[in-house]
Amino acid sequence: MLALAGGCVAAAAFAQTGSDPFQLSGRAEQGGLLLGTAPEGTVRLTLDGKPVPLAPGGRFLIGFDRDQGTSTVLQAERASGAPLRQTIAVSPRSWRIENINVARTPGGVPSEAYRIHRAGELKRIEAARAVNSSSEGWRQRFVWPATGRISGLFGSQRVYRGEPAAYHSGVDVAPGSGAPVVAPADGVVVLAGPPAFSLEGNLVIIDHGMGLNSAFLHLATNTVREGQAVRQGQLIGTVGATGRATGPHLHWSMKWIDARLDPQALAGPMTPVR
Repeated sequence: MLALAGGCVAAAAFAQTGSDPFQLSGRAEQGGLLLGTAPEGTVRLTLDGKPVPLAPGGRFLIGFDRDQGTSTVLQAERASGAPLRQTIAVSPRSWRIENINVARTPGGVPSEAYRIHRAGELKRIEAARAVNSSSEGWRQRFVWPATGRISGLFGSQRVYRGEPAAYHSGVDVAPGSGAPVVAPADGVVVLAGPPAFSLEGNLVIIDHGMGLNSAFLHLATNTVREGQAVRQGQLIGTVGATGRATGPHLHWSMKWIDARLDPQALAGPMTPVR
């Protein structure tokens, strides 16, 4: 089963009623993920009108972005009968917001050569995250890819005199340079360097199936190749400080389709990597 209870997540588990057409479990909150089963006969599933992948037996995942609103509508279209809908209340989260009473320091104007280079990097990352493998890692209980001090929280954000900077899109773990990084669940490697990326450094992305994927940034080394199937706990690289990083750490980010998720909510309490 998928582990959806996490260290800093305070929202209650999803409350199911007898009249709900879907079987759902997990935490319906910003940055969270629900595991569900669609009604029998469902041929198409949507969340706020956008398609949701369906596995055999009607199993599915739905994830909620960091900035998801307070409600969303899940709808099943069936081979016969009227569509079935369920409105899901999404709990807000309290993010770590740091208000700084100085103006935001503008970065230098990037050169045209860098803009072209970065556009190519982003296109490659976007293509990798759009890959839909047949992996069933999404069914597993996720584990931490590395263990150590948590140095950055998902969703945290700095505000410079009222001007918000981009929020932190993953969780940072600082176990020390060269520490092992393992796959948190089964999957298929959909991106692996070289070359290193300008911001992310040595980057590995693993697709866990059903629109769910993990990215591992700033690696010193990686031990996998694109197209390779990996098992939960398998070594995929080592912690480093490549790309734009102030020190050695692992930045682990997760997405379900377009929604950015909180990895800490999926992995739960941290236990040592074997």
